[in-house]
Amino acid sequence: MKVTVQDAEIIKNIEPQQLREYLQSHGWHEDRPFLDNATIWHKEAQKGEFEILLPSTKNLGDYIPRVRELIETIADSENISYLEILNEFIKNYPHLKIQGFVTQIATPNADTLSGEVTIVCPVFEKLRQIKTELLDHDYILAIKSYQERLPVRCTGDLVKENNIFILKNPQEFQIENI
Repeated sequence: MKVTVQDAEIIKNIEPQQLREYLQSHGWHEDRPFLDNATIWHKEAQKGEFEILLPSTKNLGDYIPRVRELIETIADSENISYLEILNEFIKNYPHLKIQGFVTQIATPNADTLSGEVTIVCPVFEKLRQIKTELLDHDYILAIKSYQERLPVRCTGDLVKENNIFILKNPQEFQIENI
């Protein structure tokens, strides 16, 4: 599979410990250290034996290509897509642009014109519910979008907490021109 340029931002935010924990929990076995900067992991699967080189630090110049290769190998060994594996590691994606529909508006906060809204939009080729807190004019636009079923777009920092996607620091919230 061809990797999109956008995945570099995700990969930069994946910690080696996350990768190690995933490998341990999915039947991979650490073989031996490889130099000072990586370890080699193996797994026996239906397609045969697979080997992965796991970087020990993000400070390596080839960290991003190594992790891409690691994710491709995991996907191949488990017979699932690259994006499904990449999704396992999404914890933080800064400056993400989203476009979708407001599907839920929580009761506004009592003391300010603000509240939580849920936006459904495609993220990494899957429809996802993303929660965000909007203030003032942005909150009013969200209500209008919800009532009139108009698409919205905005930019923010996507964070995954307990399998819930949250868009922090929403900016440039607007109703899309149809």
